[in-house]
Amino acid sequence: MSFAVMDGEGDDLTAKAIAATPFTAPQYTGKEYREGEYRLLAPMLPGKVVAIGRNYADHVAEVFKQSAEQLPPTLFIKPPTAVVGPGAPIRIPDFATRVEFEGELALIIGKPCKNVKADNWRDVVLGYTVVNDVSSRDLQFSDGQWARAKGIDTFCPLGPWIQTDLDAIETDDLPIKARLTHGGVTEVKQDSNSNQMIMDLGEIIEFITASMTLLPGDVICTGSPAGTAPMEPGDYIEIEVPGVGVLGNPVERA
Repeated sequence: MSFAVMDGEGDDLTAKAIAATPFTAPQYTGKEYREGEYRLLAPMLPGKVVAIGRNYADHVAEVFKQSAEQLPPTLFIKPPTAVVGPGAPIRIPDFATRVEFEGELALIIGKPCKNVKADNWRDVVLGYTVVNDVSSRDLQFSDGQWARAKGIDTFCPLGPWIQTDLDAIETDDLPIKARLTHGGVTEVKQDSNSNQMIMDLGEIIEFITASMTLLPGDVICTGSPAGTAPMEPGDYIEIEVPGVGVLGNPVERA
């Protein structure tokens, strides 16, 4: 198991192993693996996953049946034990009876930081990845807080890799899509854009770091747009953020 730099596209994608971590200039080991010779794991093992809830007005109305003015964005944490990689199953326990996907853009923090100003958010970000903030709605509302509903093992698929070129995508106008395959039929469920965020990326990082120190490898989930829907064992969920990647996971019974 090692970190690697992904080089090429499509069937020509090659994983070039590096000796250390993504937080320093890559030191290549000379080992290279082509498609079929490697398995992608979660691209980061975070110390913590910090998430912004209710950051899209349409999602607030969809889930909470109230306006974003009544329920502004809020902060919560998912444990690192919830993280799994691309292709790994989302495993639903029997006590979670309404489990939904939430496709989101995620940020990977690249250096220790506290009290970051919104305009300087790029200075502390290593790159972008895709996250599925899996949520058990029944537990979310019955518990009155979100730790159990969103923190169950496997409820934070992450990947497929980290896009470290911060200029490669336009984060203020970024499509976010989720496709759910159920009973052999695939439907686009989420089809939105980051331009619908209430708090933008800089505001999110300023908001979080006013309260807590972020460390290298910490993950920030930036919020889910509308279109979330229940998943069941046997389904397959795929989240796509152009320029970042596609994250797909099967759904199983725990």
